[in-house]
Amino acid sequence: MLENFLDAKPLFYDEIDYARMPRIYQRIQENFLLPKVIHIIGTNGKGTTGRFLATALYRLGYKTGHYTSPHILEFNERIWFNGSNVGMRELEETHQKLLTILTQEESESLSYFEYTTLLAMLFFSQKSDYVVLEAGLGGEHDATAVFANDLTLVTPIAKDHEAFLGSTVEIIATTKLRAIQKAVILGKQKYLEVYHVTEELQKEKGFQYFKSDILLQQKDRDNIVKIAKYDKLSIYLQENLSLAIAALNYFHIAYSAESFFNARLFGRLTFLSKNIVVDVGHNVLAATAIVESLKEKKYILIYNSYKDKNYTEILKVLKPIVCEVQLIDVYNKRVEESSYLQESLKLLGIPYSKFNKIEENRDYLVFGSFSVVEAFLRIYRG
Repeated sequence: MLENFLDAKPLFYDEIDYARMPRIYQRIQENFLLPKVIHIIGTNGKGTTGRFLATALYRLGYKTGHYTSPHILEFNERIWFNGSNVGMRELEETHQKLLTILTQEESESLSYFEYTTLLAMLFFSQKSDYVVLEAGLGGEHDATAVFANDLTLVTPIAKDHEAFLGSTVEIIATTKLRAIQKAVILGKQKYLEVYHVTEELQKEKGFQYFKSDILLQQKDRDNIVKIAKYDKLSIYLQENLSLAIAALNYFHIAYSAESFFNARLFGRLTFLSKNIVVDVGHNVLAATAIVESLKEKKYILIYNSYKDKNYTEILKVLKPIVCEVQLIDVYNKRVEESSYLQESLKLLGIPYSKFNKIEENRDYLVFGSFSVVEAFLRIYRG
């Protein structure tokens, strides 16, 4: 079974063989008949940008797939087609087909993400007009970069996963942006280095380069206001929406504001109730966007962090909207020792305790990673 097969693979690696995925895909690519592929790279906002775009394309009559990661509760959240997550029965059939295409050595050697990427693209093959393909943590060497694409969308780039991507924004941007093939639309960026790197790579590779604002007209901006009002979109979600609309304009696809209604991806500033908001963000840039969006209130922050995250800086950024922190148990070998988190909280002067239950008269923000949101949802939903 697919789930047992994937469970046998580690989710995270200390070292990654960047040559493996290109080598294997080159051998089996004749089995993939791909449609127009829109590749999304960046640090934050890839999932929501992709779901905005995929939903609109589907509602406009195009058979559309969206590949995103990671999942929160169920594996098939990663593979969406024509308005809903693909059923596990269909994914199992695709898994069995993929096993006949790969050698046993290849199927066993591929990482969890590499195999899942091939699985999704094989499912989308021959049945889609468009595939919106979200990169994992990388760019140039990401498993998603082996597929020929028609357009690259770039969401905000900042520091994250430094152990794999580099220690500066310039290095990280270069690693990610080298995935650009034919054309790129750059979403609004916080760091000027991202624009500079794009311009240098354009000289080297000769791709088309657009900033998202250039592809937006006044009617688009009016539609963004209309959609944002309807769906109560925060500023950062509006910027992701703008990038999705710029992509439709690049392909000369007409749309209406209604094409984007109720197109948000779960777990991105999602209100579970009037007093509980969850967000899978896990870095400084995400924390900054959260503060901007929720600055009118103070929240109890339900939190935990991976060891490789700059959690002291993240908590420092969140402090203006946090009245206290409640640490939730997350069972994952990447999670930081609670004592270290407590030291950071003491240093920042933020009261903390262990999470036990939700009180109806308090406001809560659940933030820290997909794993934090997953752990909370399993408790909250019973």
